[in-house]
Formats: sequence, structure tokens, C-alpha cells
Amino acid sequence: MSAVLWCVVPAAGRGTRVGGSIPKQYLPLAGRPLILHTLERLALHPRIAGLMVVLGEGDTHWPGIDDLYGKPVRTTIGGAERCDSVLAGVRALPADVAEDTFVLVHDAARPCVREADITRLMDAGMPAGGGLLGAPLRDTLKRAGNEGRSEVTEPRDHRWRAFTPQMFRRAELSAALHAAHAAGITVSDEAMAMERAGFAPLLVEGAEDNIKVTTATDFALAEFLLSRMT
Repeated sequence: MSAVLWCVVPAAGRGTRVGGSIPKQYLPLAGRPLILHTLERLALHPRIAGLMVVLGEGDTHWPGIDDLYGKPVRTTIGGAERCDSVLAGVRALPADVAEDTFVLVHDAARPCVREADITRLMDAGMPAGGGLLGAPLRDTLKRAGNEGRSEVTEPRDHRWRAFTPQMFRRAELSAALHAAHAAGITVSDEAMAMERAGFAPLLVEGAEDNIKVTTATDFALAEFLLSRMT
């Protein structure tokens, strides 16, 4: 039988680039909160056992969901940075999630992730000791100067865009995130923490429409993409 994994969903951020008083993850997307689309897509995956949603302190917008499609939904309180929230979520997972069990981490603002890509990550990442979805960089890459002028064309060979989910063993991820925190380093994703700890996460190519909704314009694009997936 294929392994079933818990997924940590950090949702403690404010999403300030969108603007407004409501955190980005609760803004409407196709008539429902963005985060609900993400959680439903994860819960529908047959190999995801449950969801651990990490909320901000004093979050008054969380709808109090405790079950989606027969999968348990649990919550805990996160920290100031995304990496702090992920660590809190990993530590709050149920006791029966063993230390050597793989866990997923997925952005609350990525509602368009494909079931096939999650499966591909699990199938390829587990034998490799952990990995993440991403896509090779295909655009020409420029480095800008202080005045916003293009100064250098950077090589794009071996460069990838990092997506989520990312998947690592519970104890190893917890230790890597804790070590980065202790060193005063704010890691931008789980793979960065694991790289610092000496691991080389496997990059698993996924669909490039697994976008992270960051700006107001992204909501229209995500709505279009979701309409094509259902």
C-alpha cells in the first residue's frame, strides 16, 4: 500500500503585496476563500492523510474547518516568519506521525497544484530522501543594478524555480528548520533549510501553472486556471 502523508500548510502571513485589511489567504477566489481551494485540492489527494494548517496569532478569519473529504484538518499557531510557522506545524503533527515519516509542506496561496504532480513528488522524492516540486528556468535571467537597469545576463543552466509541495522526513526537517533559526537565518523554503543541513533535495519537475497567488492580478489568473482544471 502506498504511504499516506500529512501536509503542513503555513497560513499565518498577511499577504501585504495584495493590499487590504484581510489576509491574502482569505480573500475570495471564484467566490470562496483562496485557502479553501488549496485545502480542498490537497484533501482530495488519495495519499494525503490530513492537513495541519498554521494560523497567525489572533486569526479571526479561519472558518473552523476540522474535516475535508473525510480527512482531518488540525490547526496550530505560527510565528513571525514562514519558516517559524512551518516548524510549528511540523512539531504540532499528531504523535502517530513517526519521526522518520515524510511530511509535505504546501503554500496556502498555491491553489492550482495538480494531483499528478503531488504523486510524482511522492514517488520520486521518497527514494531520494526528500524533494520539492519546481521547474527549470526557461526565461533569460537578468541582474539589475540599483537604478533598475540590466547590468548582467546570468546563466540559466541548472537553475530552477522552486514550488511546493516540498517533502522531507519529519525529524530531519524539524532539525534543519531549528538549526537555521538558532543561527539567525531566515530560510525562504524548506529545501533551503535542508541544504544548510547537508542534504541535496531532489528537484521534481511539475506544471508551471502551480502559481503562488501573490498580487491582485494573480487572483484572476488562478481563477482561470482553476476553471480549466475542473
